[in-house]
Amino acid sequence: MTKLRLDGVVKRFGANTVCDGIDLEVEAGQMVCLIGASGAGKSTLLRCINLLEPIEEGAIWLDGEDISIPGLDPQPVRTRIGMVFQSFNLFPHMTAAENVMLAPRRVHGQSRDELMPKVEELFRRFGLGDRLHHYPDQLSGGQQQRVAIVRALAMRPEVMLFDEVTSALDPQLVGEVLDVLRVLKEEGMTMVLATHEMGFAREAADKVCFLKDGRIVEEGPPSQIFGAPEREETRAFLARTLK
Repeated sequence: MTKLRLDGVVKRFGANTVCDGIDLEVEAGQMVCLIGASGAGKSTLLRCINLLEPIEEGAIWLDGEDISIPGLDPQPVRTRIGMVFQSFNLFPHMTAAENVMLAPRRVHGQSRDELMPKVEELFRRFGLGDRLHHYPDQLSGGQQQRVAIVRALAMRPEVMLFDEVTSALDPQLVGEVLDVLRVLKEEGMTMVLATHEMGFAREAADKVCFLKDGRIVEEGPPSQIFGAPEREETRAFLARTLK
């Protein structure tokens, strides 16, 4: 079943077209990895899906509903589509648990007492059970990024978007964040990732999309994209990236 669909999505910043007629289908429970050089349009595409950027042309559909209609209130959509960024964006004056509970308390009106058992369970699931009451500066980069993922999951989203979530991490911390993504995939979460982690995309993705100059140049299963790419642009990118 198609969970998310993009039809001819165009996003411009002035005279610069960053997303140039993008079509994409994401099935429920799929992990789709977006690969490509910096500036290819991956991050902007995710921001459009999350309605952080309005689109100029095309449409974005969630469960068959057009969520890109001008004037649509984005907040209900953002409770259904969670997003995790490169930077952790945690409030330094709040504990990890307080950071996670902030949005559910404001958006869903849930109390701290209601939320705490669910938050504790999320922290335990992702190896953070003893970090609930730590402040961000008391956590490693990998732990902060896992808290950011937990914060998005606390809103009970149907789709998760990840924008280069390992790019700000030291190499030794990347694995613990990728492990969280593997767990979410096993649990059936629908995910779209912009990533430079080619090994992870090859191993874990259901579909890989190679972007260049704001277009999806080639898409398919990892075995095709990494093993037998059809387009010269894809082959050239992978030759540079995988050497």
